Amino acid sequence: MYDDRVLRRWLRLEANRMNDGVAAERPTLAALLAADRPVSVTRGGDEYRYDPAVLRSLNDRLPHGLARRLRLPVLLFARADVPDSCSLTDPSAFEALQALGEISHLREFRDGQAWIGRAIAFGLVARYPTAVQIAFA
Repeated sequence: MYDDRVLRRWLRLEANRMNDGVAAERPTLAALLAADRPVSVTRGGDEYRYDPAVLRSLNDRLPHGLARRLRLPVLLFARADVPDSCSLTDPSAFEALQALGEISHLREFRDGQAWIGRAIAFGLVARYPTAVQIAFA
């Protein structure tokens, strides 16, 4: 009989290795804008540098006050058992993406998360480099 516990353990190790580049520290947009050098640390311990132009653009386009609540990077979580969507678990990030017109106002943040298509998630990473990341859950 096949036991998939070994496979699941191996997949978890690989996911953790892929997540080494994901920011572990997620400062607010306001804190990053105030910093001389907007950086944080990845899960793997490396420096994670934010693009100052992207930070300024986000700040200019978001409603006043959201910069103090929005933590960056926005993390979108991909799971192997949901191949076509990513989850978003940060309500401030959800609000920001709606304000930017990236997520429909008809979409709801429910039970602590919202789901968006992976194609949209990859588009967000491309449009907002360093401000959005995909992590593997």
